[in-house]
Amino acid sequence: MSVAALRRRIAEALEGLGADAGLVGRRGLPVFGEAARLHCVGLGADGRDKFLAPLAARAWQAMSAAAAAEQVELLLVSAFRSFDFQHALIRAKIAKGRSLDEVLRVNAPPGCSEHHSGRAVDIGSRGIAPLEEDFERTEAFAWLGANAARYGFGLSFPRENRYGYLYEPWHWCWHRRST
Repeated sequence: MSVAALRRRIAEALEGLGADAGLVGRRGLPVFGEAARLHCVGLGADGRDKFLAPLAARAWQAMSAAAAAEQVELLLVSAFRSFDFQHALIRAKIAKGRSLDEVLRVNAPPGCSEHHSGRAVDIGSRGIAPLEEDFERTEAFAWLGANAARYGFGLSFPRENRYGYLYEPWHWCWHRRST
């Protein structure tokens, strides 16, 4: 899909959610097409298969193995999500009574999620509710802070990030080949 077609699809999805189509530009949000190829990286914490783009999958598996060798468990909570899944996720949160503004501070609009690229993972830790700020106090988060960059992963949404998303210590994205 061309970038122009993807931008039209994003604008239509935003309008369908009741948001201004100019939101993406005003917040300077990047646009991500869906990964063309995906590789299964195993079961996530929810018991379902999780998928990443091939190079990100290799980096994730190497990073997970390195953490495990140091007795640190990185639980895979989420990986690839399609445009349609992201759209449905946002609609479901709105249907439960959350405001669109609140939802879009946590979830990227469809077409703007790093998860579409097949390079992003949400990571959890046993004993901590998934996708909560408490993750920053875990051994897994400390390990990621010290080691993730060696595998090409970076924390996407630190406190007060430029995109206006809430702090997400669990969300890491692969940006380059491992060293």
